[in-house]
Amino acid sequence: MMNTLNTENPIEKPFRKTGDPVDLTSESPLHPRRKSRRIMVGPVAVGGGAPISVQSMTNTLTANVPATLQQIAELTAAGCDIVRVAVPSQDDADALPEICRKSPIPVIADIHFQSKYVFQAIDAGCAAVRVNPGNIRKFDEVGPDICKAATDAGISLRIGVNAGSLDKDLYAKYGGPTPEALVASALKEAHMFEDVGFHDFKISVKHHDVITMVETYRLLASKGDWPLHLGVTEAGPAWQGTIKSCLAFGALLAEGIGDTIRVSLSAPPAEEVKVGCKLLEYMGLRPRKFDIISCPSCGRAQVDVIQLASAVTEGLKDVTAPIRVAVMGCIVNGPGEAREADLGVASGNGKGQIFIKGKVIKTVPEDQIVDTLLTIANDIAAQMEADGQVPVNSTGPVVVPIQHPGH
Repeated sequence: MMNTLNTENPIEKPFRKTGDPVDLTSESPLHPRRKSRRIMVGPVAVGGGAPISVQSMTNTLTANVPATLQQIAELTAAGCDIVRVAVPSQDDADALPEICRKSPIPVIADIHFQSKYVFQAIDAGCAAVRVNPGNIRKFDEVGPDICKAATDAGISLRIGVNAGSLDKDLYAKYGGPTPEALVASALKEAHMFEDVGFHDFKISVKHHDVITMVETYRLLASKGDWPLHLGVTEAGPAWQGTIKSCLAFGALLAEGIGDTIRVSLSAPPAEEVKVGCKLLEYMGLRPRKFDIISCPSCGRAQVDVIQLASAVTEGLKDVTAPIRVAVMGCIVNGPGEAREADLGVASGNGKGQIFIKGKVIKTVPEDQIVDTLLTIANDIAAQMEADGQVPVNSTGPVVVPIQHPGH
């Protein structure tokens, strides 16, 4: 089955294919990155040493195009590189051309059960399709056609398994969704595609348990060079899911394993992106952006540190310059931490000493601390932007140029 390219899509095609040279690479300060092959999701490189991308998924009705595009815009502003949309119905499939045409970041169609939606998604201009061979009807028959359509369009696929959708035979053989069972399922799927000559895919093997998830990805990483999509599935509410994701991703990324991530939270999708981006920053895998250092609440504090830190964080939430701001509440650690930051305050006795690059520039009453910090921080950020110290797209996608035929 051939696909018709959508010429109105602003992300031009054909997309770069696996193995094409791309200069953009990213190394971990903790461990050499695992050697994986590179695929493209639109203009975003995944694998082969490319910067680790952050994904999320819309929770709107995909057929509601304005609502879906609005949420994609919010995700983009939060730093999302790639967005996935659910396609469970014909109305959703029909909405894909407009969504792909207007989305500022690459769109992946999430498709289960109905293979016809896979072909529609490719025709619509999606940058990739998430296909679950385990629940696509008659996949043995349609699989080669899906691979041909994806090849013709120059797009990639994501395959893999979640603990909750493990094949029944493998579940029985291994006694449940063990790492060995999940990897066996993933290898079976990978071979189905590779046997027909298709290699532009990444794999995920998600589990809700942190230890099982880490062991599964470690095992899969040892079996081949596929790019890996990391995820803790059904991670839970925001606080619980954040902890699980940081533990699992941190363990794997510290070993060089992982090429793209999705933090799964029972929370607004933009919160997933914020967690994912900060996680990569703190792991040294993304350039540092705005960061706040604040001391814990304790009996030494002479100001309301919780309120003070919250007010400063809220006031600077839109700052993208790599400024480190220290909000300290006592004289024990306060001056030292404040001196180490770009901007800081050491509070006590109803006043605050304001530091810039380690030097006290003024002392202000307690009720002026927040306004003073916000004013100075914004001035510093503006100067950094003027000096070219804030990268373009510093809150958004890590993209690479596309080489078009004839250019």
